[in-house]
Amino acid sequence: MAIAHSPSRTAGDSLATVLVTVGVVLLALLTLYLVGFDQGAISRGGMFLHELMHDGRHLLGVPCH
Repeated sequence: MAIAHSPSRTAGDSLATVLVTVGVVLLALLTLYLVGFDQGAISRGGMFLHELMHDGRHLLGVPCH
């Protein structure tokens, strides 16, 4: 019979996991805003970024016009 030992998680590992999860969620929400709802308010740096977000809306099926 084998004895399995699983290492216990420390508070630092748990905090790191929470921080990474929060960072990924915030990045996903920012991306969703830029692609789905921005409509050019932030992407005034040129037509390339505007068109990229516009094509992203069409790709995701978000109505834009």
